[in-house]
Amino acid sequence: MEEQTKEQAPPSDQPAFHVEKLYIKDLSFESPNTPEIFADLGEPKVEFNLNTGATQKGEDHFEATLQVTVSVKNAEKTLFLVEVSYGGIFLIRNFEKDQLDALLGIECPSILFPYIRRVVSDLVTEGGFKPLVLDPINFAALFHQARAEEAKKAAASGGGSGEKLN
Repeated sequence: MEEQTKEQAPPSDQPAFHVEKLYIKDLSFESPNTPEIFADLGEPKVEFNLNTGATQKGEDHFEATLQVTVSVKNAEKTLFLVEVSYGGIFLIRNFEKDQLDALLGIECPSILFPYIRRVVSDLVTEGGFKPLVLDPINFAALFHQARAEEAKKAAASGGGSGEKLN
């Protein structure tokens, strides 16, 4: 009878991408005009802002963050304002620089987004409003658009490749 062995970790020279921890970094919900605002919600105007970021937290560990700000107004009165920063710690090992940048700029935000979307929807609902479901986001398109803009700026300023994580 053959002896079973414990599953071993992949060799350290193999590429690795692993989610280690997901968490809320910062959270805010404001509804300064309640309860009066519930009498006339009208046709609200939604403003949406999204930011991504990444920082190295060790040799093979990176923190990726996603920040969402949603402001909803009816005329000049604010119905609500939601600000959420969501983060994750990712083990990323043995990838080339361009692959690492893509993982941090596309894959990590794509993993974080469903969580932040749920938090926003839950906060808005708990605030007494209809759920706000954020539309899906194409992080690959945003990443490549940002890279193209960076390349255009670098070419306009005379070259140099000031690379950054995100």
